Amino acid sequence: MGRITDAVKHLLIINVLFFIATQLFGEQMYDLFSLWFPKNEHFQLWQIVTHMFMHGGFMHILFNMYALWAFGTPLEQIWGRNKFFFFYFSAGLGAALIHTLVNYYYFSEGMNALVAEGYRVPEIMDTLSQGKYNTTWGNKIPQDTLQNFLSSYMTPAVGASGAIYGVLVAFGMMFPNAELFLIFLPIPIKAKYFIPVLIALDLFSGVTGYSIFGQGIAHFAHIGGALFGFIMMWYWKKNQFKNNRWD
Repeated sequence: MGRITDAVKHLLIINVLFFIATQLFGEQMYDLFSLWFPKNEHFQLWQIVTHMFMHGGFMHILFNMYALWAFGTPLEQIWGRNKFFFFYFSAGLGAALIHTLVNYYYFSEGMNALVAEGYRVPEIMDTLSQGKYNTTWGNKIPQDTLQNFLSSYMTPAVGASGAIYGVLVAFGMMFPNAELFLIFLPIPIKAKYFIPVLIALDLFSGVTGYSIFGQGIAHFAHIGGALFGFIMMWYWKKNQFKNNRWD
C-alpha cells in the first residue's frame, strides 16, 4: 500500500483525538457529538457528521481505523484526497439517514401502539425526556415493539462504521479479486464474495434482531453506508467519474 495517504491520515488523527477527548470527558462528549434521535433533547444538527468520529470503546475504534487504513488507502491513491473525502462523508451521511429513518419507523410504531392503549403522547414524551419508561408499557404492547421504541429514542449512534461500509463496497468493486484474510478464518477470501456476505449478515441481523456481531450495533447504519457507497460507485462508473482524480 505504500505510505499512508493524506485523507486517511487526517481522518485517523481526528478519530483518535475524539477518542482521547471521550476518555477525558465521557458523558459530555457522548451527549454533544453522538447521533441522537431527532426528538431527543440531546439532538443537534452537527451530530450528523460528528457521530462518525465517536466510538464506544478501544476495540471499536481499533477495528474501524484499521479498516479505514487497509481499504481506504488504495482507494485514495486512485481517486485523490478530495474525491475520497467526498465519498467517505457521503457514505457516512447516508448511513446516518438510513439509521434515523429506521428509528423513526420503530419510534412511530411504539408510539402508535401506546396511544392505542390509551396513553397520551405528552405523557409518553415527558417520561422519555427523563430517561425513563413506564413499566406498565411492557404489559400493553409487545416486548420487541417496546424495546425498539425505547432504543430508537434513548440510544445514540456512534462510530465510523457506516462510512467504512461504503469504503468496503467501493474496495470490493474496484478490487473484486483482492484476497482478504480474517482473524477467525485464516484462509483467503476474495473481496467480491466476502463483502456481500458481510452486508447480508448485517441485513439479517437488522431485520431479525438476532445479531451475530454482538449487541448495540447499528446494523441499518452499516446497510445505509453500503447502499450509498454502491450508488455512488455505480453512478461514477456509469459516468466515467471513477477515472478522474480530485486532488
